[in-house]
Amino acid sequence: MNILLTGGAGYIGSHIAILLLSAGHRVLIVDNFCNSHVSAISAIETISGKKITCIKADIRNTSTLIQLLRSEEIEAVINLAGLKAVGESTIHPLKYYANNVQGAISLLQAMQESRVSKLVFSSSATVYGDPQYLPLDENHPTVPTNPYGQTKLIVEQILQDISSADKDFRVVNLRYFNPVGAHESGLIGENPKGIPNNLMPLVSEVAAGKQKSLSVYGGDYSTADGTGVRDYIHVMDLAEGHMAALDFLNDNQGMSTFNLGTGSGHSVLEVVRAFESKSGKKILYQIAPRRVGDIASCYADVKKANLNLKWSSKYSLDDMCLSTWRWQLSLE
Repeated sequence: MNILLTGGAGYIGSHIAILLLSAGHRVLIVDNFCNSHVSAISAIETISGKKITCIKADIRNTSTLIQLLRSEEIEAVINLAGLKAVGESTIHPLKYYANNVQGAISLLQAMQESRVSKLVFSSSATVYGDPQYLPLDENHPTVPTNPYGQTKLIVEQILQDISSADKDFRVVNLRYFNPVGAHESGLIGENPKGIPNNLMPLVSEVAAGKQKSLSVYGGDYSTADGTGVRDYIHVMDLAEGHMAALDFLNDNQGMSTFNLGTGSGHSVLEVVRAFESKSGKKILYQIAPRRVGDIASCYADVKKANLNLKWSSKYSLDDMCLSTWRWQLSLE
């Protein structure tokens, strides 16, 4: 199958690209490299042993997308293009609406014009907002508490409306929890530009001596050790979820939504201890005040994905830490 992978040079996209290529698919990557690196493309080719076509472009350029969809005879799209930092979205909301919502509309217009009707969309558990119950299933109310989450929910609604209006349009909407880890080769992983926003890259940089210590925001939550609990999923499990979603599209019409997580949570200090064990490094940290909007616990109910996608997570927290550390060492 000929597949367009938007944002394919990024952290999640690069791992998906490897699985797509290994499964015999032909992959076209479109990325504007605002938060990714050109070096990821050569790494994908090294790991897969296959050449890949990558076009530097913004998905808001609808005419370019139409040209590529037609000339490359694209049959399905995986849309990963978008900004994803919650904190930044509260400071620059218009930037997020322009990239995430306007970008998605542009892509959908290009798909409609080119008669491409299969889409896997990268959404987020952020759409749920503050948990009203745990674990979070797909029927949980969606009440985002930040602009990033709002952009994802708006695109979800657009996709629902299109799939209702056009019976040929098929979409799988994947709500990610917390992707971490790296490919076993150590050649690709999470490499954000600037200071990382997420826990695992920060822990990794402290272990490597790139950051002095880790700030743990909140030590008095109603959890086992007082620190926040989250559902961390290995990026390769996440990539496998996208492969399962593509297979699902072949036999299912309309729009379907699935959580991608492990179904259990780990606290910040659990992650720190596991990383110390796998890296052999001491992770210095200090407890800092809670951040506004943070919650005690958040983890997924993944039974729907297990049943319908025939998918489940396989990697442990130790696997996540070990692969992240291997990747961090490759950056030295």
